[in-house]
Amino acid sequence: MLINGFLRRGFCTAVARPWLFVGLGNPGDKYKGTRHNVGFEMIDAFAESQGISMNTVHCKATFGQGFVGDAPVLLAKPQTYMNLSGESTGPLAAYYKLPLNRVLVFHDDLGLPCGVLRLRHNGGHGGHNGLKSVMNNFRGNREFARLRIGIGRPPGQMDPKAFLLQKFNAIARERIDTALQEGVEVLKLLLSKGLTESSRHFNTIQKYKHIRLQNMPA
Repeated sequence: MLINGFLRRGFCTAVARPWLFVGLGNPGDKYKGTRHNVGFEMIDAFAESQGISMNTVHCKATFGQGFVGDAPVLLAKPQTYMNLSGESTGPLAAYYKLPLNRVLVFHDDLGLPCGVLRLRHNGGHGGHNGLKSVMNNFRGNREFARLRIGIGRPPGQMDPKAFLLQKFNAIARERIDTALQEGVEVLKLLLSKGLTESSRHFNTIQKYKHIRLQNMPA
């Protein structure tokens, strides 16, 4: 079993302590490809890029584990529905005895232009119910990292809830696909260089992308 491989390669040592990457979304074909599910898509893109199979269920999540170089990584897509994401994320972190600074949550973000990413050390939930659930299951602790995936704001007077559950149009889909690949690259960098170094350079690049895209329709 792979967990035995983790143990043999120093899984329980401080140096090789794994990262837990959690993508937020809703399970089922009905929600596939919707704006609210880009966290799931980021997990899938990373898993595919690294040849990690997401073929087991653990703590109410579709789950995979592997190595990127010598760095162990755990990947999860909670199957609890978005608003109960913490019911999976909290038990996963507890099961592997991970401090919150080894947990990274991927989620959609209405506050960023479509296709813009931000890598953060911590923060609030910003009204995002999935993040709110995760924080509640961490007893209000907000000291876990996030990869914010911009999906833009709803047009006109459109209900944000309806917007979240819509699929992307062609322009937005292209931006998201590009963002997913950018996300894969920064996640690989994070696993080799750490969160602080990887986020500094990455967020500078994304800041300029934000400026370029903020007034462009998607």
